[in-house]
Amino acid sequence: MVQRTILVTGGAGFIGSHVCDALLAAGHRVRCMDNFATSKRSNLDHLGGVEGFELMEGDIRETADCEQAVKGVNVVVHLAALGSVPRSIADPISSHAVNLGGFLNVLQAAQAEGVQRFVFASSSSVYGDSTELPKREENIGKPLSPYAITKYGNEVYARLFHRLHGMRTIGLRFFNVFGERQDPEGPYAAAIPRFIKAFLAHSSPQIYGDGLQSRDFTYVANAVEAVIKAVNCAEERAFGQVFNVAYGSRVTLLELVDALRNALVSIDPAVAGVKAEHAPERGGDIRDSLADITKAREVLGFSPKIDLQQGLDRAIPWYVANWG
Repeated sequence: MVQRTILVTGGAGFIGSHVCDALLAAGHRVRCMDNFATSKRSNLDHLGGVEGFELMEGDIRETADCEQAVKGVNVVVHLAALGSVPRSIADPISSHAVNLGGFLNVLQAAQAEGVQRFVFASSSSVYGDSTELPKREENIGKPLSPYAITKYGNEVYARLFHRLHGMRTIGLRFFNVFGERQDPEGPYAAAIPRFIKAFLAHSSPQIYGDGLQSRDFTYVANAVEAVIKAVNCAEERAFGQVFNVAYGSRVTLLELVDALRNALVSIDPAVAGVKAEHAPERGGDIRDSLADITKAREVLGFSPKIDLQQGLDRAIPWYVANWG
């Protein structure tokens, strides 16, 4: 294996910190750039003093920070973003500035520096109002949120830079990633950590809508595997493309709540009596989500190993230890 220097933007985040771990374990040098707006320094505490790891505090909205971050880099893994569909609806200006403007800043800096490989996080939100199941990369609907627009814009820019400059861009459409280090705090927390925290507090988890909406929940190790496959991919047909990253199965939110309750009862029997509450549906949410991962399997060699239950078995002890 050839050792490379890899920039991970958003490397202190939930997915990013796991990506940093995996790249270092594979023998690469890793520069993490983060502004800690939505991430946690504690996610990187275990990397303090690790040889080959460098932490740079910077903001992708600042061109000078981006130019500094890409110096001497062979590969960019761009994960920095302002997440959450509801947040983007409440504050579209900030989502646009970070997710689209910031993305272009990093992409342009990488191109100017001569960085050839650019792997970036897109999102299943780009499928919008498409009712097709499973979701296939070539068929997307109309966007349902500013967040979705920014993520699709990332894909368009990456494809353009591939055509104009020959950059080896690969986009990864993540589907509902969960696992250790995912923050259950704040109004925009994802479903699984939010539900777990509520159960541990003997408080009713809140489901928006009837709970029959379905999701393809993807354990973080599967998402990290996809990033590593994209970093190492030698297939020319992969570049300028986007790929679904998921496990390839779905559950309803009601089924998810039952699974979490059953898993937590062995730790805290009182959880058995905690029932979910329903709140009005949220604007911008996709009704059903299920990924076709055939393209990622065939082109990237992506093969997710950990299903929802196995992922919960790994993640729940971390949540109990940190939030219980």
